[in-house]
Amino acid sequence: MRYAIVTETYPPEINGVALTVQGLELGLRTRGHAVQLVRPRQGVLDSATAHEVLVRGAPLPRYPGLRLGLPATRRLETAWRAARPDAVYVATEGPLGWSALRAARRLGIPAATGFHTRFDEYMRDYGVGFLAGAALRWMRRFHNSADATLVPTRELVELLQAQRFDNVVRLPRAVDTELFTPDHRDPALRAQWGADTQTLVAIYVGRIAAEKNLDLAVRAFRQMQAVRPDARFVWVGDGPARAKLEHDNPDFIFCGVQRGQALARHFASGDLFVFPSLSETFGNVTLEALASGVPTVAYDYGAAREYLRDAIHGAAIAPGDHAGFIAQCVRIAADEVARETMRDAARQAVITLRPEQVSADFDALLQQLVDARHNTDTISTTTAEREAS
Repeated sequence: MRYAIVTETYPPEINGVALTVQGLELGLRTRGHAVQLVRPRQGVLDSATAHEVLVRGAPLPRYPGLRLGLPATRRLETAWRAARPDAVYVATEGPLGWSALRAARRLGIPAATGFHTRFDEYMRDYGVGFLAGAALRWMRRFHNSADATLVPTRELVELLQAQRFDNVVRLPRAVDTELFTPDHRDPALRAQWGADTQTLVAIYVGRIAAEKNLDLAVRAFRQMQAVRPDARFVWVGDGPARAKLEHDNPDFIFCGVQRGQALARHFASGDLFVFPSLSETFGNVTLEALASGVPTVAYDYGAAREYLRDAIHGAAIAPGDHAGFIAQCVRIAADEVARETMRDAARQAVITLRPEQVSADFDALLQQLVDARHNTDTISTTTAEREAS
């Protein structure tokens, strides 16, 4: 089969959407399919490989280093007439994503979209909550223009269906348990953080930005220090809120963006993953923490709802219960025996997840869209022939 994947973010950009899309692309290639990748040009030196189409982009406000793909309907129509994909997957709702759906409709190519970002929640995080309803309507119009909308959790299927999104299909996520493993725990790295074997290390991994609810992480850690004065707080990632956070908390350790083996070492070298975000559609980092054997405190939605069991792998907190979030961080920080038990259980919670299965499921979903479109076209052709005769 020949597929096209359209996305406005892609590695080396580091975020959950970029890494998820790359995993889907590589998974399809591994299964023997030809995959065309359509994305914005990431810099003046960025050049397309044989399987890429690069379009013009513009900086994304409040997201330094990321770009928004500009409209490219005609270019995509031309490219897809010359080499027609069997199906298209559109991962992002920006101008490039809209262009891809428009081109696919005009050419009669089946298309699926991915629901990766809660833009309606972001409106609230950035002080324009009055736009949340408009953002939701905009997203609904976008995704309902496709043949299917792929989401990672049962919870999100139900939420979108209740908001009148059509053809919502669950595509579960997975984690590379060979990369993210407790075996990567690194005493030398912990020593760089000023931590020995007895020191409690709280860790946050992700974008350092307003939508991640990071003030709560800070408050939780200060309460943890009351019971563990030796505790360290390690931050992995970058973002617009980092400078102020670093200025206001000089005892915090900021490690910047980490990738691959280095990221796995950072995860496994922590003792408690503190993840206060309320704006995730999934939260890949939750699976990475569990696979690394790190007890996790997170709100009970997204990946945590699917895989994190309260008091077994850490704590799953009712969304919005900030006092409960802080209390559970403190409780687990103070209980070394419980943390050791949770480390083993956390790993077991995700050990059976396989990226290869996600690739197979994604392939099957796209194939279903191709078959459905073929059957519809066949019926339409047969009906027209009968009427003509």
